[in-house]
Amino acid sequence: MNIPLPLLIALQFLTRLPIRLPGMPEPEQLGRKLADEAVAIPTDAGGMEAHLYNLERQRDSIGAVNLRAEEEATEHAARLETMFSERSDLTGAIARLRQGIDELNGEGRERLLAAFDVINEHFKALFQALFQGGQAELRLVESDDPLEAGLEIYACPPGKRLSTMSLMSGGEQALTACALIFGVFLAQPAPICVLDEVDAPLDDANVDRYCNLMDEMRRRTETRFITITHNPVTMARMDRLFGVTMAERGVSQLVSVDLRQAEAMAAQ
Repeated sequence: MNIPLPLLIALQFLTRLPIRLPGMPEPEQLGRKLADEAVAIPTDAGGMEAHLYNLERQRDSIGAVNLRAEEEATEHAARLETMFSERSDLTGAIARLRQGIDELNGEGRERLLAAFDVINEHFKALFQALFQGGQAELRLVESDDPLEAGLEIYACPPGKRLSTMSLMSGGEQALTACALIFGVFLAQPAPICVLDEVDAPLDDANVDRYCNLMDEMRRRTETRFITITHNPVTMARMDRLFGVTMAERGVSQLVSVDLRQAEAMAAQ
């Protein structure tokens, strides 16, 4: 059958045009594909025109050619390279940050355990000084990691079984809390310590124990303790008293008494 020459040229041009678009196969694969499709090309004029129409429609569906495609591809490649570089820097920074956190956590665990052991020993000694015996200790609970563990206080005055602090009486809890606070204070003493109405919830017997603890702290440290109190037992155990009196109505006056000097004068 005779095929019009223009139709044959157009068909040959459309089936062999070497155009590559994103996602299209390599030239060798495309050649094999076209060769396989050429076998199914109809030989009659009507089938040839229909096949040509399909090829033209496929070509039109590709859309217009982007003349800036190569330039845009270069720009995108540069941006992609920059993003990869920034990602590498960010990944390195995250790794260094995690390493720093691990080092800080490790050092924090060591310092915490060292401070915990020191405070625990002070707490045991002060508790025994307060109660003239018994035993007490601090324990880390709920986690093997010291940074995440909780703190439990176990104590037993003389004649009682070792148990948690919550099972003790109110006065015993107050004295145990004083022993713990002063145990922490002994780990890193300060020049001055102010105690505001610490003896308020204590009875006379426990106030005397509290004053004994103050004497023990004075012997162990060079700290000056300032106690604010209304309890006469505590006042009698201090070295110096400072008070405010009102000799006349509306006129306040500060009064200071050195009890040690007063005792010496009375002894003479």
